[in-house]
Amino acid sequence: MINSTYVSYFTLGAYVDTELFKLFFMIIMLFYVLIICANVLLIVVICLNRSLHEPMYIFLCSLFVNELYGSTGLYPFLLVQILSDIHTVSAPFCFLQIFCVYTYGSVEFTNLAVMSYDRYLAICCPLQYHTIMTYNKVVMLIAVIWFLPIFAVFVTTSLTASLQLCGVIIDKVYCANYSIIKLACSDTRVNNLYELIAASLTVCAPVSVIIYTYIQILKVCFSGSKETRQKAVSTCTPHLASLLNFSFGVCFEIFQSRFDMSSVPNMLRIFLSLYLITCQPIFSPVMYGLNMSKIRTVCESLLLSSLRFVQLEKHEGKQ
Repeated sequence: MINSTYVSYFTLGAYVDTELFKLFFMIIMLFYVLIICANVLLIVVICLNRSLHEPMYIFLCSLFVNELYGSTGLYPFLLVQILSDIHTVSAPFCFLQIFCVYTYGSVEFTNLAVMSYDRYLAICCPLQYHTIMTYNKVVMLIAVIWFLPIFAVFVTTSLTASLQLCGVIIDKVYCANYSIIKLACSDTRVNNLYELIAASLTVCAPVSVIIYTYIQILKVCFSGSKETRQKAVSTCTPHLASLLNFSFGVCFEIFQSRFDMSSVPNMLRIFLSLYLITCQPIFSPVMYGLNMSKIRTVCESLLLSSLRFVQLEKHEGKQ
């Protein structure tokens, strides 16, 4: 029996030798660059334009920061592992990655729940919106979005790190909490119980809030005017699409972790396990950037200003 205190490294067993590793490296690098550019662009746009300093866009900014946080907790590590011949990771770094990836997932759900609550107030209680959604309440909700998941995942990671392990091979391309729990020789009932409680707080509770708010929004849409329906569609469509995309990624991760996927081709298993932190960080900024008129208008004006500046520089250079 190996106590996890003395485990110095883990081996990632899902990597396979392939001649396409350079192609995989370029694809992962491209994804990471796109994620950084798209999310940083929208964060800068929201921060620099006073017309976007509203609760909805502040929560959006928090969402984009989380996309950067989650992808940075995974992509640089993947790039190093793809180029490496020995796919090992030190135990402290492995637990740090678990903390980053799981915090990202929990913050994402909580953030989406707060955004649905904000849209519920704006559509169902428009006259009281600014009275209810005050500056102090926005700050409190941002604190809930980040600190509740951080605390919950910290306890989860600490409990896993205290387990006694009988192996060091993780059947994934990155470190995952349940994959390490499956290596345990000691009693994992406390871990399983706490994970159930943590999932209720960081997943079930946000999903319940989202379902309730959308039921109320639908009621208002069916009984309201055409203008109300158009407002609901324009603001809720990107949020709902982002929620569904992220939920698919979570389902893929749960199925791969909890069920036997040996019959599924290895490359498909790797893709499904990476879907959660590969597609969502790109999908969210694209959906919100294209569908929300205020953000789209500001981005277009910034692009036009940049083009005018470049043309002016060229004109002065010719003179």
